Parts: sequence; structure tokens; C-alpha cells
Amino acid sequence: MRAFLRDSAATEAAGAALGKVLPVEDRVIYLQGDLGAGKTTLVRGLLQALGHPGRVPSPTYTLVEPYELGAYSFRHLDLYRLADPEELAYLGIRDMSGILLIEWPEKGTRFLPPPDLVCRLAVADGGRSLDTEASTTPGMDLQRAWEAANHKAGL
Repeated sequence: MRAFLRDSAATEAAGAALGKVLPVEDRVIYLQGDLGAGKTTLVRGLLQALGHPGRVPSPTYTLVEPYELGAYSFRHLDLYRLADPEELAYLGIRDMSGILLIEWPEKGTRFLPPPDLVCRLAVADGGRSLDTEASTTPGMDLQRAWEAANHKAGL
């Protein structure tokens, strides 16, 4: 899937569309992109669409922010400040279940579960570009449903 997101509101709307089609099952979603590309903004839209009423901070300093929203269990990880991928073992990455939303996954090589879906965000033409790539059959199903939801939302 490829989309142009004209601003932060469109990035949040794309995240909300993902939240509306996300199954209540374990999924791993990698979020890639430079600083300021919109990774946390996408997650904010997703979580708020599922009923999270508060702020959605970047977990840059905490590394992991947990969210429990009804039947959904999320772990939002930001690995930007990770000094060594082995630190993920101390965080209990192998015991984490639910939906994992992982920013900067390249910093956790060899310790992260493989992704169902990879979202690449980049600053482009005054907005953001979003490219997705499914890596598993459930990821392909999710990508197709998200693409249809984005189309319906006019993104």
C-alpha cells in the first residue's frame, strides 16, 4: 500500500483506519522512518480510534508504553535509544503478547519477532508518504483491509 498523507491529521486518520481493521490477535507492526516522519502520530491515531482518551507520547525514554483498550493489548516500543539489541531480552520482548507497535525496529535485530506488517513513513512533498509491506499471511489480510479503509476515508 502506498499513500500520501498531507499533514498530521491525515497521518492520524490513517492510523485510525488501521485501528478499525486491526484484529484482536497478536500482531507485530514495524514502524520505520526518520525522526519526525510520523511514526508516533500514526500510533496516536490508531490508539485514539480504539478509545484511548489520553496522550500518546513517544516511548523514546521509557522504551515501552503499554495500553489496554477493551479486548486489545498494545505495547508501543521505541528502540531509538537502545544501545544494544540484547537489552530487549531484559525488557521481556519474548514474553510480550498482544499487538506490538515497534518504532526503529532495525535497532533490535535478532531479538524482535518478525513483523506481520512494515510501515515506512517519510517526509515528502510538504506531507508524508506511507508505504506498507506485508510479511505474513495475516499481515497481507491486514494490509488489504487497511487499504480499503484508507480508500473509504479518502486517504
